[in-house]
Amino acid sequence: MRNLNANPELEAYLRLNRAGCGEWLAAIRELLACPGEACQLARPQAVAGSMSALEVEAGAVCVLDVAQDMSFDRWLLPRTLLVAVVKGQVRLQDGCRLTAFPLAILPAGTRFSLQAGEGSRLVLVYPIAASVPAWHPPGLEAALAGHVQRFLVKSDYFQDHQDARLETAALFDRLNQQLASGLARVPEELPVLDRRLVRVIEKMRGEPDWVFNLPELAQHSGASERNLYYLMKRETGLTPYRFYQRCRLIRVRRRLVDCQCDVPHISWYAADAGFSHLGRFAALYREHFGELPSETVQWRRQLQDQPPALTALSSLPSSPASSLISEPW
Repeated sequence: MRNLNANPELEAYLRLNRAGCGEWLAAIRELLACPGEACQLARPQAVAGSMSALEVEAGAVCVLDVAQDMSFDRWLLPRTLLVAVVKGQVRLQDGCRLTAFPLAILPAGTRFSLQAGEGSRLVLVYPIAASVPAWHPPGLEAALAGHVQRFLVKSDYFQDHQDARLETAALFDRLNQQLASGLARVPEELPVLDRRLVRVIEKMRGEPDWVFNLPELAQHSGASERNLYYLMKRETGLTPYRFYQRCRLIRVRRRLVDCQCDVPHISWYAADAGFSHLGRFAALYREHFGELPSETVQWRRQLQDQPPALTALSSLPSSPASSLISEPW
């Protein structure tokens, strides 16, 4: 199974899109429970970035898409944090580059400093309960990164919110066990998706006005209807219609996250995505994302209502891109 990189990782749990600086900082502080001393941006009045986050009892997996050069300076970590780079330019801890895969382990009590270039995408996994050994074998970071990468690939095909919670809890278990053992066991890569599935997945994701038609989808894939149904169910855990339904729900979620009006037009957004029964839509939305559509809107509004002291930012002096370290995942 492979990830289709046209879509950002963990997009089903988008929390902020084109976020302003204040709400961006407030969200990171809330998710990390971390009293940062400074967050500097090259353009404090411009968009800071986007954020997806999936939280369970064990912790949170957060994907940050950075829209401009920024720096987090001397944030004190109460618990251990894992930082992985999917793409872009990143520098950690006084210029120290991320490790080969790359992934960095920042132990509890660390003063966390990070610089990220415009267009970077980071994954934060927090908190990690296991103690970080004073010495660990080469390859441990790559093994941890392998678990995170597998999780992100599988996140494209979560069956519903319950499945997402189980997979996230399992990720934290695997990461803690890997750290506790101190062994560098790199997990096996997920198999590449069948090219026929790639065709239908790209079609359902990339054509928002397309109305589900299994015979047409089968013809597009080059497989029979029966074979397509069982192939997709076997390799992703989802039937073609279930995946189509999930794509439509994700589109509505993105519009809700973007909504800045006083009264969100939930019924309009749902109807635009092909959901004619509002009650049924709300139930499906909650089944897939663990919250009602109105709660998605409220999460962002609560950040915007934070006191100004929580969102104070300073300007980051401009620096050439060459001063940052490019570390593609």
